[in-house]
Amino acid sequence: MSIVIVGTVAFDSVETPSGKADNVLGGSATYAAYSASFFTPVQLVSVVGDDFPAAEISAFNERGIDTEGLEIQAGGATFRWQGYYGDDLNAAQTLATDLNVLETFDPKLPAAYQSAPYLFLGNFDPSLQLKAIRQMRTRPQLIILDTMNLWIDIKRDDLITTISEVDMVILNDGEAKALTGESNLVRAAALIKGWGPRIVIIKKGEHGALLFDEHGVFAAPAYPLEEVFDPTGAGDSFAGGLVGYLARCEGSAGDNLRKAVVYGSVMASFNVEDFTLNRFRRLTEAEIEARFAQFQQLARF
Repeated sequence: MSIVIVGTVAFDSVETPSGKADNVLGGSATYAAYSASFFTPVQLVSVVGDDFPAAEISAFNERGIDTEGLEIQAGGATFRWQGYYGDDLNAAQTLATDLNVLETFDPKLPAAYQSAPYLFLGNFDPSLQLKAIRQMRTRPQLIILDTMNLWIDIKRDDLITTISEVDMVILNDGEAKALTGESNLVRAAALIKGWGPRIVIIKKGEHGALLFDEHGVFAAPAYPLEEVFDPTGAGDSFAGGLVGYLARCEGSAGDNLRKAVVYGSVMASFNVEDFTLNRFRRLTEAEIEARFAQFQQLARF
């Protein structure tokens, strides 16, 4: 079952305590698409400049990521972000942001994408997320939304309006508290669900993730790693793995949703083991299943 993923494609320059990487592929849609592509075909919607290498488009296609919805703006430059992580790997410090073609991003879903059963809205302007939803000819089985503090701070009302149109919201613990004004995550999730979504997932970084749905609360652990090279894109990789698994098993019934949260955690744990997409580019399905089994052992008692 195919997934439409809408979000950003970027060039990142990142420094962490483990090293640095300059002008490497990044962006919310990039990480989510690569992660999801291990489970199901992906249809990508984003924008880049004509400085974007043809080799990267070929790499998307080789992973089963359809790029008909990737707009290439002639004369434009691709979105760029520069940041670093100190000892707290949960908090990126932004050094520079050049929106470039992203400043006029207007997501356009090709006709072939408009009946997809799954729609994932990466972290971008909530009014544009809603515009993407409105382009679907048929209601997807599942619409999933991600967001960040920027949109909570400057477009909270628009964000809540868009949240009311989706089935699942994914955000981290700090974002959940900022969005709702609640310091307790259980109350925060209940408030978000009251706006419309039936599923809320709150990521807690190195402490795992919490799933809130009609069956109650499920807590998934994080995978214990001795070293984290680069946490950039971990949340997007989590979301991509989660929705990718749900698309593969065609729905969130039964234990599928809980397994999807664990698969999301599996993909995030691989992503942080190297810079940019390097780990995903050498990842195998056997490694994914082996780590899923390790997650099962972590939570067994």
